[in-house]
Amino acid sequence: MAELESKIQARIIKRLEAEGYYVVKLILTNKPGIPDLLCLKNGKASFIEVKRPEEKPRPLQEYRMNELRNLGFECEVRKE
Repeated sequence: MAELESKIQARIIKRLEAEGYYVVKLILTNKPGIPDLLCLKNGKASFIEVKRPEEKPRPLQEYRMNELRNLGFECEVRKE
């Protein structure tokens, strides 16, 4: 059975925080489809959508990531 997304998120958060990032898990926002993690460091913000290896972002998630990219933020999908 594939690893739960929550376990993957926890591992990514731990790694990023060890690298000096301030990581916020975005659970309930006014923007459905917003990426899972907000990562802050050195005055910059980036976003990460976490997926299990066999999954890909839903269309609304892709739309939100493109919105954020158009605003100048880095967005990525991580599958670990």
